[in-house]
Amino acid sequence: GLFVWRLKGAGTRHIPCHFVHLCRAANHRLITFQYFNFLKRMYVTQYNKDLSQRAKPKSDPVVSPFHDLQQLDQEKKVIHKISPVSPGHQPWPETSGRNELREVKSPAEGEASAPAPRAEPKDRQWKEMKLQLDELPGILARLSKIKLTALVVSTASAGFAMAPVPFDLPCFLLASLGTGLASCAANSINQFFEVPFDSNMNRTKNRPLVRGQISPLLAVCFAASCGVPGIALLTLGVNPLTGALGAFNIFLYTCCYTPMKRMSIANTWVGAVVGAIPPVMGWTAATGSLDAGALLLGGILYSWQFPHFNALSWGLREDYSRGGYCMMSVTHPGLCRRVALRHCLALIGLSVVAPVLDVTTWTFPIISLPINLYISYLGFRFYRDADRSSSRKLFFCSLWHLPMLLLVMFTCKKSVLDKEDKGDLLGKGESHGRAMEIRLP
Repeated sequence: GLFVWRLKGAGTRHIPCHFVHLCRAANHRLITFQYFNFLKRMYVTQYNKDLSQRAKPKSDPVVSPFHDLQQLDQEKKVIHKISPVSPGHQPWPETSGRNELREVKSPAEGEASAPAPRAEPKDRQWKEMKLQLDELPGILARLSKIKLTALVVSTASAGFAMAPVPFDLPCFLLASLGTGLASCAANSINQFFEVPFDSNMNRTKNRPLVRGQISPLLAVCFAASCGVPGIALLTLGVNPLTGALGAFNIFLYTCCYTPMKRMSIANTWVGAVVGAIPPVMGWTAATGSLDAGALLLGGILYSWQFPHFNALSWGLREDYSRGGYCMMSVTHPGLCRRVALRHCLALIGLSVVAPVLDVTTWTFPIISLPINLYISYLGFRFYRDADRSSSRKLFFCSLWHLPMLLLVMFTCKKSVLDKEDKGDLLGKGESHGRAMEIRLP
């Protein structure tokens, strides 16, 4: 009985251990069951491929069996060609031996059997720009804005020709050369300062400094080599007044107008002053003085620039916005159109003032009235319509209006002999009056 009691006590003590063992065995069996299911799926997928997941192909349109046979024959005739790409200028030698897969074409139809990656265009690849001596004159011409410089020299020549003095050829040549050199220097410095902004504009992204065709140091040296001799020629070869005007114009264009383009719309009025100074320089080069005729010519150029530039900037508003320039056409479009129309009408008034100041005869306002009325009409169209078409018409009209107006003004100017005769008559009248005063008791 004692032995049976001991066996019952030992069984009672081992009941928890047996329970834990049974739980562990159940867990092992459960894991084994999961593995069994996994192995079963693997077996079914491996040996019964009909149950594997496949992308359902897109149904092709029903075609004739003859077309299928012809297509199979063409696919057999496809020739795969891998031709090496002619390497451009690469900065690293290890990339020069790369090959690129060309388009694969069939000789029968010339159609690509498989799309191949296209080669990157050459103009989008980074490459080193090497300066060649034969390209240097063209680069420097674009750096100095040769067309704008030609316009500046032509307006200065018009001011020299309009002066009421005998024509002096050496002085005219020195004044034209000095004005052109000063303009080249100002335009080069302007491009040097505006490289990061010009790169964002489609109109200016191909300038030499933006493309890296010329170094900034060479551009500054070119500007200095133009500006210093230009001001020296105007000061020593012409007169100090013309040299001072040239130096002031370079300063106004580079140090005032250029930074103001990104700060205020007042840059347009400052730029108009810059464009009005060259004819004044031509007048002072001929006469050596700054009188009413010089101011009249400067006023005509000042007013002409507003319809010219405002019409041009109207079509370049997106470019100016990307470049960060604060222009009237971008920030104040209504003011841009009003100012253009206002100065178109001002040209009519300035033409009437010319004979009053004894610069031209009274035939000048009459002859110039049709072209002034026409540009005023286009200015009104631009103000009313405010579209790209009217702005383009006004801009292209301004291109021929200025030379036509200056030519008519030159043909109608007061001759030197008339002014000398008038001065002699005034002198004789004054002497006769003095004689009469002496004879009177």
